[in-house]
Amino acid sequence: MTQTFILVHGAWHGAWCWHKLTPLLESKGARVIAPDLPSMGADATPASEVTLESWATFIARLAPADSPCALVGHSLGGAVISRVAELIPERIRTLVYVSAYLLPAGATVAES
Repeated sequence: MTQTFILVHGAWHGAWCWHKLTPLLESKGARVIAPDLPSMGADATPASEVTLESWATFIARLAPADSPCALVGHSLGGAVISRVAELIPERIRTLVYVSAYLLPAGATVAES
């Protein structure tokens, strides 16, 4: 079974920040999903329309239903993957935090 990695970039980044990691994982047979979060990278969604919840829902929709995936979050992406894991725990195999936020329950990135 192919392992799926969903790579979630941080603030002021886009999917482009994973350009070196993506081919390394793919060369090992992994499936890699590295989207631009809404309102970041090349995505044109207005910033006023996004929240942590909307980002988490966006990523949750990308998680495969047939096998648990690994979520990798960088910086702000750490807060996003934590919320995704709360939304769809049965579809997540592991969480990987790369210089990322791992917030206590009820905390926000703005408070950190």
